[in-house]
Amino acid sequence: MAAGAPNHVGTIPNPANGTTDQNKQTQVTDVPRVVDYWQRAQWLRAAVLGANDGLVSVASLMMGVGAVNKDAKAMLLAGFAGLVAGACGMAIGEFVSVFTQYEVEVGQMKRDMIKSEQGERDLEMAMEKRKSIPNPMQAALASAFSFSIGGLVPLLSGSFVSVYKIRLLVIVVVVSLALVAFGSVGSLLGKTPMTRSCVSS
Repeated sequence: MAAGAPNHVGTIPNPANGTTDQNKQTQVTDVPRVVDYWQRAQWLRAAVLGANDGLVSVASLMMGVGAVNKDAKAMLLAGFAGLVAGACGMAIGEFVSVFTQYEVEVGQMKRDMIKSEQGERDLEMAMEKRKSIPNPMQAALASAFSFSIGGLVPLLSGSFVSVYKIRLLVIVVVVSLALVAFGSVGSLLGKTPMTRSCVSS
């Protein structure tokens, strides 16, 4: 190649549509990523339910024990025991519930594939549908973790107040604010109306 000759190495024109391979590659990489909120809803439902249950059940247990024994240590011990038991119960219950749903949906998919005559196409559709089936272990872990987080809120808020009546007031106020906060987080993660989520929580 001569020293003064122009260098044409670069993008190769595409005679079919008048564009270059480089432009085509740019268009492919610029496709926005679509978030599957239906798949996110599976564990988000378990997390919101666990957090709200942890808040309400542990706070109710602490106030119930406090009505009999106003000692702060007794309230905290009862609240901690309720937190551990509740987290285990939520995890087991969520796992059994979601696993039952999983087995039913997978069994129905297999029966549909046996009856169908489309073969490979139905297999691809079944594998795609299986991705949207809730994961039992994921739901159980999300429920147990969120229950523990929710239960820690009244447990920590009542541990620093020695006066019984003030302690109850602090627990009620903090739990109410935490319910609104958890509703807001669920709304942001699920892309749902903020006001409706906060009120329902």
